[in-house]
Amino acid sequence: MKAGGRTLLDHNLDQLAACGVRDAVVNVHYLPDQIIAHVKGRKAPRITISDERDRILDSGGGIGKVLPFFGNRPFFSLNADTIWLDGPRRNLDRMREYFDPETMDVLLLVAPAVSTIGWGNRGDFILEQDGRLRRPKPGEVAPFAYTGAAILKPQSFSGKPEVFSLNRIFDEAREADRFYGLRLDGLFMHVGTPAALEEAERALTLYDR
Repeated sequence: MKAGGRTLLDHNLDQLAACGVRDAVVNVHYLPDQIIAHVKGRKAPRITISDERDRILDSGGGIGKVLPFFGNRPFFSLNADTIWLDGPRRNLDRMREYFDPETMDVLLLVAPAVSTIGWGNRGDFILEQDGRLRRPKPGEVAPFAYTGAAILKPQSFSGKPEVFSLNRIFDEAREADRFYGLRLDGLFMHVGTPAALEEAERALTLYDR
């Protein structure tokens, strides 16, 4: 899928390249040959393919499969169906500066749910004043949506099964009081429907002027 003349994947890879990331892993399952051919010519970042066409490993298992690529270093994780427009500063740069490996296991980029494109009014998390994230209690409104951008630590994946959801990593970080969020400065877009795509196209056109 394209928005603003570029694929959603390219939007995310361009964000990584702009903040100095030199190497990235792209998981493929649906239309793998098409995706592999598309990213073959990229030089920034350099692409390594993780092939999941035989078995979907879920959001956590897909990362777990490629952990040797990252060594012991924290790394960015991005969802391919979500994009954003940056404010005065690049949000990935802000995340990298804010992330403290001594106190954090997970840092999520979150955005106000009511002002996002293609998401609706229902959020995922509550962002506390000290930067910690938590899930809402029954009957409680969650004002912040997860943008799909995170900084994670390889150590969080130790002992996990081959197939599992990234939500397990989030919940364990919360239980350990090491689950944090950073509010996005800009506009978040979840381009999952034709209506959301149309709205995202308008926003990208205005931004490029």
